[in-house]
Parts: sequence; C-alpha cells; structure tokens
Amino acid sequence: MENMDSTVIATSLPAIATDIGSSPIALKLALTAYFVSLAVFIPISGWMADRFGATNIFRIAIGIFVVGSIACAFSNSLPTFVVSRFLQGIGGSMMTPVARLVLIRATPRNELVSAMAWLTLPALLGPLTGPPVGGFLTTYLSWHWIFWINVPIGAIGILLATWFLPPPEPRTPRPIDLTGFVLTTFGFSGVIFGLSVISLPAIPQILGYGGVVVGAAMLVIYYFHTKRTEHPLLDPKLFRNRVFRTAVIGGSFFRVGIGAFPFLMPLMLQITFGLSPFESGLTTFVSAFGAIVSKIGATRLYARFGFPRVLAATSLLGCIFLAANGLFTPQTNHYLLMFVLFIGGLTRSFFFTGVNTFGYADIKEADASQATSIAAVVQQISVALGVAVAGGILEAATQIRNAPLDLLDFHIAWYIVALLAVISTVQFLRLPPDAGANVSGHNVKPLQKAEAIA
Repeated sequence: MENMDSTVIATSLPAIATDIGSSPIALKLALTAYFVSLAVFIPISGWMADRFGATNIFRIAIGIFVVGSIACAFSNSLPTFVVSRFLQGIGGSMMTPVARLVLIRATPRNELVSAMAWLTLPALLGPLTGPPVGGFLTTYLSWHWIFWINVPIGAIGILLATWFLPPPEPRTPRPIDLTGFVLTTFGFSGVIFGLSVISLPAIPQILGYGGVVVGAAMLVIYYFHTKRTEHPLLDPKLFRNRVFRTAVIGGSFFRVGIGAFPFLMPLMLQITFGLSPFESGLTTFVSAFGAIVSKIGATRLYARFGFPRVLAATSLLGCIFLAANGLFTPQTNHYLLMFVLFIGGLTRSFFFTGVNTFGYADIKEADASQATSIAAVVQQISVALGVAVAGGILEAATQIRNAPLDLLDFHIAWYIVALLAVISTVQFLRLPPDAGANVSGHNVKPLQKAEAIA
C-alpha cells in the first residue's frame, strides 16, 4: 500500500489539480511533503517500536496512513492536500522499517532470505504498479479512488497484523535523544526536501540547493553530537560493522541508479516514443514479473554462492540492463524492449532480496531497531538522489542545447545513472566469500575446493 501510493499519485496530478483549483506543478509540493514526512519520522521509528512494541506501532502506522488517505480524498484545496499527504507520510515512515524489524525479530536467521524476498516484493511492485493503477482509477472512476482503495486494504492489514504478528515484547528502550531528533529532522528533511525540489521544481530551485546544504550541515552537527551522548537516536557506530556498512553503502549506490528508473522510463516512453501514460505504465509493468519470478530461486542462489558473489553479480547485471535502456529508440522492437525490462527487474529483485537481508547478518538483536531505521532513511535519500540526478541531467541538457528534450538526452541520463550504480559492485567484490554465511547458509569451503580442482 505504502510503496504503491508513493508513485500512484504522479499519474493523477493533472486531474487532482483541476479538481481542487491548482496546477500540476504546484501540486508537486504534495509529493515533496510526503517525502519530507518520511525523512522526519523514519529516524524515530526504531525507538517508537522499542518503547511501545513493534506490532503496536505497525498497526498504528497503518491506521495513520489510512486516515491520511481519507483526508486526501476529501481535500478541496492545495494546502489541505499537502497537509493530508504529510499525514500519510507519518504512517508510511513507520510501516516499512517497523515491518522489517518485526520480520527480523520473528524469523530464524536461516529463513531470513526467504522471508525478506517476500517483504522486498511490494517495494519492487509498488513503483511499477502505481502509474497504471493510478491511470486506470483516475480515467475510469475518479482520482479520489487512489486514496479510497487504501481504506479496505488498511483495515485488512490491521486485522492480519493482530491475528498473525507476534505480540509486543516488553523492552527497555534507550532514553529518547531529543537533540538528535531535532538535528536529524532538519538534516534528513532538508536533504530530501532539497533533492525533491531540484528534481521536481515546483518552487525556485535555489531553495532546493539551500535545503540540501542546510540538511547536510545539520547531519554533520548530528555526527559530532553522537560522540557526546550516551544514547544517540541513530548510532553511527553501527557502521563499524563491515557487513552492515557495505550493505547500506553498496545498496545506496545501486538505488541511485534504480531510483531514476520510475522517473526516466515513463518520461522517455511518453515524450520520445509517443506512448500514452497508460501504455507506458503497462510497458514498464513487465519488470514486476521479473521481480516475482526471482522469488522462486533467491534462497537457493544465495545458499549456493553466498552473499558477496551474488550481490556483486546481480548489481553488475542490473547496471548493464539499466544502461541498456539507453539503446532503445522508437524503432526498437517492443517485445525486445519488454524482454530487457523483464530481465532487468529479475536481476534487481535478486539484488534487493539479498542486500536487505545481508545488512542484518551480523547485527545484534538489540541493535535491530536502529539498523532498520538507518537503512530506511538512507534508502529514501538514495532514491531521491537518483531522481534528482536524472532530473538534473535532463534539465542541463535542455539548457545547454536551448531546446526541448530529445531521445539523446535520455540516453545520456541512462548511461550516467548506470555508471553511478556500478560503484555498488566494487563494494561487494571487496568482501570475503563467507560474509553473511550464518544467514545465507552458504558453505564456502566445498565451493573453494571445487574451484581449486577446476
């Protein structure tokens, strides 16, 4: 629900703007408000889960998201719509990291790859299903239904969480780091706000660059603050763990490239290929089938070859297929295009299943709540950075040539984001082959013996 809703609104912006008496450009502030809300409340989600129980916070988060959805459906002006999206973001900020925390605590380590494969699936399907679903509901019903549909889904989610998730465990959380919360609020929200404004200029871009600078400065101050406090909100000492550090940094570079995909591909198909929004949505949706197929063999693949080898291989393949999008033209066989998108979705899904599990291989159970919060906020920043980089490349191309966008501009953007994403491959190649073997079940010695014989 959360992963789809973050993209479904983009397709419906013109219809919403017309109905509430605004413009699509101004309405992009609602997208920015949502991402800022995520940046503010994700850092505190781990502490909330420890203080009030992860299952309780998960149910409350779903409820807040549903209330925000209802408020969006009733909105009749730009301010009310922006505030409603901010409220939705509060719920969304808690749902994903807390869901991952519940899964990590409730699942035996040797089953975590398989469990994480299913948790990763909505994150991959959401951005792909959002545009066609949003286009269909807006075209054949009304834009209000992209929010009303969350009500029954949310109600079912709360019931299922009550029935099946483990009861809240009594825990003694760390004291709340209020100074750290204020600094991360301005830090992460400043960076996310700035990147969103740069990539979706609804207001002067100078404010976007200013937001990034202020946010980065606040995060530097926060880093020095963590050295003076006993219980920081997000403890950077977790990055001393090599496995966690590699998973977060390597995954972030990959997400910069992949984060640009839902932004670049629909634009390229609509502006240079002449497809309608619904047609482009159906074309990119084929990537989702690749994501679904990967769930069949993810557990066996990581058990056979281990995390470092598979993550390096799938990240490299993912980057190759990302760059391959720069070879498409309107004359390209449509089935060939869809096949490349399918394989790209397959490799990305294998990668994200592994990296989302690998990062917690050596994390102590007591630090799991902080680890999920750190990973979630870094993911949001890397995806926003990917969109900002892609949008910046297209904007620069039009300024340099003083002409509208053409196909070459998109091709250049694909190559640059793929080049940035391939840095992730280097990160995983530097790891020992048995890293994370306690989770993957990989036995590196027989494989090394076979390689030596060969």
